[in-house]
This record gives sequence, structure tokens and C-alpha cells, in this order.
Amino acid sequence: MRTRMEIVRYIEPGVQSPRVGLRRDGKVSPLPWASVAELLRESRDELRERLTAAGDAEVDADAVTFLPPVDGRTEVWAAGVTYERSRTGRVEESSEASVYEKVYDAERPELFLKSVAWRVVTDGEPVALRSDSTVDVPEPELAVVANRFGEIVGYTVCNDMSSRSIEGENPLYVPQAKIFSGCCALATGIRPAWEVPDAGDLAISVRVRRGEETVFSGDTSTARLHRTLDELIAALFAPTDFPDGAILATGTGIVPELSFSLAEGDRVEIEIAEVGTLTNPVVRGREPMSWLVDALDRPDARRKAQL
Repeated sequence: MRTRMEIVRYIEPGVQSPRVGLRRDGKVSPLPWASVAELLRESRDELRERLTAAGDAEVDADAVTFLPPVDGRTEVWAAGVTYERSRTGRVEESSEASVYEKVYDAERPELFLKSVAWRVVTDGEPVALRSDSTVDVPEPELAVVANRFGEIVGYTVCNDMSSRSIEGENPLYVPQAKIFSGCCALATGIRPAWEVPDAGDLAISVRVRRGEETVFSGDTSTARLHRTLDELIAALFAPTDFPDGAILATGTGIVPELSFSLAEGDRVEIEIAEVGTLTNPVVRGREPMSWLVDALDRPDARRKAQL
């Protein structure tokens, strides 16, 4: 059986400085980079060679705290209306439906900044609803990890939290509907691109648990993407330099009916075949996410926020 490999960030007990490592078979072996941002300055070929040569595992995965796999100047961006179901959902919610119909078929994709590194949460940490929003949904998405050269070097799982009520009022409110504390979650691991046989055909599923009940579930596949992953990355990098690489969430093909909204206390569970899983409890408002500021200087503050 092939050993599953993932690039991770983590801290060990009693240690404040994060490390970068390779997770395999329940163990983590340290890597020579000081940060994921530094790792993303390598070419794809150099990165593959150095990961292949990584030493034996040294730490039990259960003994460390995993951090979001993004740091430094690396940014998380997102693409919108890349699946037909996403187009339909945006048309249903919006007072300006034609905007979404046009962008789906346009040559230029919709791209927007989703999060700076320090605001990203990871598996077990909460995602948030804006206190002034009335209809909110998770958006399960394949996230593409690109190095500074715009080469795709990995994949991870993203929950691109979204306020449908705010975006539906006016498309110009997209930044407010999409960017806030607790709006972006990434799985703990980055799967190297060469470890994923066909990123163009990966099953994606989401489940929302409310207590013991599943109140929403959905499934799709990256095969239903209207644009290729290479096209989306090329559009992102064409006008902009990313010296520490970038992560691009590639849009969602799972959009609930307008009658559904997340609630405080829900639990969102996402799985992408060959890539990973991501589970987050749901909180409401800014205050429950204030620990992110503490975690800037004290990464171990994340332990208290995790499930």
C-alpha cells in the first residue's frame, strides 16, 4: 500500500515556534524549511526531490498540535461561479442575477482575495457566521497550492464560508460576504500534487450536523468544474507576483436551497477524495474568533480553540 504523504505545520508540546513537517503513517518528520512560505519558493521539481529525500518520522502525530498549512506572505484566494450549480445558486439569491450568468461563461474568471495567512483556521477550529447575516452556508472546495512560479505543487481542503444574504443584496458586497474572522478553513495537510492521480475528477462531499441530526448534505466532483485548475491558476498569477506562493480555493459545486442556513453550534464536515478531510464547529460573531489575534504570537493558543 502506498504511504500517504502530507506537508504540515505543527508545534510540539512546550514549544512556541511552528515547524514544517511531512506526515506519514501517524508520524511527522521535520522538513528543512522554516515555514510553508519558504517551501513555496522552491520549484516543483526541487520540492519533489527534497520531499522524497525527507528523513524518517520522528514525532507521533497525536503528540503535536497541527496548524493551518499557510503562513508568512502566502495568501488564500478564491474563485467564484466555477460550477453550474454555483451559478444557479447565485442567480437564485441575487438581486442582480445576470452578473452571475455572465461570469460563468466569460473568458475572465471571478477571483477574489479570501484570507491572509494568520486568519485561516484549520481542522477542529471554529468557523464563524457574521452577526449581521441571516443566510449562511459552507462552501466545500478543492484548494490548489501553487509555488512562487505559478506551478501547482499541492492540494488541500477548503471551507469558503459565505453569507448568502449579504451577497444577495448586491454583488458589490462580495468582500463583506466572504472576508471576515472565521471565514476560511483549510485542512491540516497539503497533499503533494504528484500524489493525487487525477485532480480533475475528485469526489467532494459535505455534511452539516446539528446535534445528532444531519441537516444538510451534498456531493459533487471536480469533474464538474467549468474551468480547469491550470486555467484558474494562470488567471491568478497573470497580473500578480506571489513571492511566497498562493492557495486558490476553486469554487463550490454544492449550494443548499435558500431555505437552509447554518446555525451556531452546527458542525461542518468536508471530505475530498485523495486529498483529505476538514471538520469545523460553527460560532457566530467576531468575539468567539478573537483567539486568532492571540495566536499570532502564541501558536499554542490554538489548542484551546480546537475541538
